[in-house]
Amino acid sequence: MKELQTAEQFQKVISGEQPVIVKFYTTWCPDCTRMNMFIDDIVNEYSQYDWFQMNRDHVPELSEKYQVMGIPSLLVFKNGEKVAHLHSANAKTPEEVREFLQSLNS
Repeated sequence: MKELQTAEQFQKVISGEQPVIVKFYTTWCPDCTRMNMFIDDIVNEYSQYDWFQMNRDHVPELSEKYQVMGIPSLLVFKNGEKVAHLHSANAKTPEEVREFLQSLNS
């Protein structure tokens, strides 16, 4: 997963026609650490998406703009618009994340 450091990088990657997934996280979040234990397999499984991650604490304005209230959150963007959002409460297990990703294709 590629790390985004700035709002400018974020805007550039979400602006394309292909859907991209951005994981918002922080370094102090236990649920983020738990997700890190299983997310690599899911990234490989869903390699049709470009995956990025962004530390919410580094870009609070983006977190606010896209309603990232809990972390980790997975947001899907296409053409600069948020098209899906897996909130932290529903992102605790690999099964929940896979179910969310499968719903994108239906």
